[in-house]
Amino acid sequence: MRKIVFLALVSCVPALSAQAVRTIAVHGHRGSRGTAPENTIPGFKAALLAGADVLEMDLGVTKDNVIVISHEPYLVPERCLGPEGETLQKPVPIRSLTLAELKKYDCGSLADPKFPRQLPVPGERIPTLDEVFAIVKASGYPAAGKVEFNLETKIFPGEPELSPSPADFARLAAGVVTRNGMEKRTIVQSFDVRTLKEIKKIAPAIRTSQLTGEELVDIVPALKSAKADIWSPDYKWMTPESIKEAHAAGIQVAPWTINTREEWDAAIAAGADAIITDYPGDLADYLKAKKLRR
Repeated sequence: MRKIVFLALVSCVPALSAQAVRTIAVHGHRGSRGTAPENTIPGFKAALLAGADVLEMDLGVTKDNVIVISHEPYLVPERCLGPEGETLQKPVPIRSLTLAELKKYDCGSLADPKFPRQLPVPGERIPTLDEVFAIVKASGYPAAGKVEFNLETKIFPGEPELSPSPADFARLAAGVVTRNGMEKRTIVQSFDVRTLKEIKKIAPAIRTSQLTGEELVDIVPALKSAKADIWSPDYKWMTPESIKEAHAAGIQVAPWTINTREEWDAAIAAGADAIITDYPGDLADYLKAKKLRR
């Protein structure tokens, strides 16, 4: 069924006229996961070099309440080596480590076999959000002066020990964003609506994005209830109709995570405002060729 939906969407692309000619934002998923270790400084630099409009990344919190960049709330054996370069025998909760302890782990040496173009960077450490902002401010890449940030709060209601409370998580994240003067260039996204609501309370200039997976509810009322500025659905569940409804409510749509031309064409045909991808350089080139990017 999903394949049929995508073929139907793709078939619409040749018929697109001047009405559909628009600029589609490129979000570099976890930096440039297809070509560099995810959620690392080299990955974010690769996305900047590729001209990404938005750097997408995930937030965790250390024992001493420092916001760091990691998709999982753990250091996982698939991505990180121990302080002595040893293979991890089990995941290590980030929340159980201070920043100093966390920085002893190598999270750049292990290439992800799902991404054959990914080049390891031995010895790379998990960065803090402050460090990401600092490298962007110092960067000479043309994209750095206006690139935005899409920050996902990784919070799990059934495992509260892995993160701060929603209010504390939002306060810590907003504090880093505000300290760096990045409120107007930042989006906070989450599957957990609680952190989104807290962000809106304490830092209304920061946009929020509701992440969704399989969607079996009327999404627009849920987005309005969350006061979300953006809807970020699993791309398999986007349709022209749902995107049109979101747009009618003043909500932008940024599906995740899309890596093939067929899927990009489907997102374009459906009316997406942005695309989250592991290959920001490839997507930027593709959109330029289709005159959907300056």
